[in-house]
Amino acid sequence: MDLFFSLTVNGLATGMLIFLLAAGLTLIFGLMDVLNFAHGGLFVWGAFSGVWVYDLTGSFWLGIVGAIITGLILGAIIEYLIIRPVYGNHVQQILITLGLMLVLSELIKVVFGPDQKAATAPEYLQGSFMVGDVILIKYRLFIILVGFIVFGVTSLILKRTRIGLIVRAGVMNKEMVQTLGVNIRLVFMLVFMVGAAMAALGGMLMAPYSGVIYAEMGLEFGILAFIVVVIGGMGSFSGSLLAAILVGLAQAYMAYYVPALSLAVNMLLMTVVLIFRPQGLFRVGVK
Repeated sequence: MDLFFSLTVNGLATGMLIFLLAAGLTLIFGLMDVLNFAHGGLFVWGAFSGVWVYDLTGSFWLGIVGAIITGLILGAIIEYLIIRPVYGNHVQQILITLGLMLVLSELIKVVFGPDQKAATAPEYLQGSFMVGDVILIKYRLFIILVGFIVFGVTSLILKRTRIGLIVRAGVMNKEMVQTLGVNIRLVFMLVFMVGAAMAALGGMLMAPYSGVIYAEMGLEFGILAFIVVVIGGMGSFSGSLLAAILVGLAQAYMAYYVPALSLAVNMLLMTVVLIFRPQGLFRVGVK
C-alpha cells in the first residue's frame, strides 16, 4: 500500500507537469485551430530562463515569474511573426512550427550554453513528509497543488468571466464574435501568450523536479503533450487534465513494474483511446 501511494504521488506530479504544457496547447488549438509543434520549445525556454533568474536572485518565486514573463513575450512574438501568416493551413503550421522548435532548441545553446544545467528546489520545498509509513516528497506535492490551482483558475476564467465567454464563443464561431466588435486577432494573441506562459511555467517547475535541464527536453515533453491532447480530446481543457493524470500515472506504474514498457505505455494508451473513442475522452471544445 505504501508503494502504491508513493507511485501515485509520483505519477500525479509528472502528470501535472505534462498538463501545464498540454493545457496551453489545448487552448491554442481549441480557439485558434493551430497545430503548434514548437510548444515544447516554450517549455524549455521557461525552464532555462526561470533557472537563470533563480540562480541570479536566489528567489525561486522570482524564477517562476521570470519563466512566465519569458513565455508571454515569446508567445506574443511567435504568434505575430510566425503563426499569424499561416492561420487556417495545418500543413504550413506543422512545417513552420517544427522548424521553429529546432530554432528555439538551438537558441537555448547560444544564449545559455550547450551544457546541461543543474536545478534544485528551494530549501523549504526540499525533503518529505511522513504520513504513517508513506513518504510524501514536498516538491512533488507542490507541483500537484500548482497544477490543480492553474486548472481551477483557468476553468473559472473560461466559464465565469467576459473574456472566457469571448474565448468560448470564438471556438464556436469566430466570424460572429468579430461582427460583434471584438478584436478576435487580439484575443488570439492573448490566448497564445497564456498558452505559452503555461508551458514556460511547466518548464520552470520541471527543472528542480528532474534536477537537470537540457535543450532537447522540449521535444521530449512536446511529444507527451500532443499525446495528452489527443487522449483528452482536441481542444478539451478538462480532457487535458484527465489525460495528463492518466499518462503520468501509467508512466510511474510502468517504470516500476515493467520498466521495458515505460516509454511505450503512453503510445499504447493513445492507440487504445483512438481505437475505441477517436474523438478523445472528452468531446471537443474548450471547457
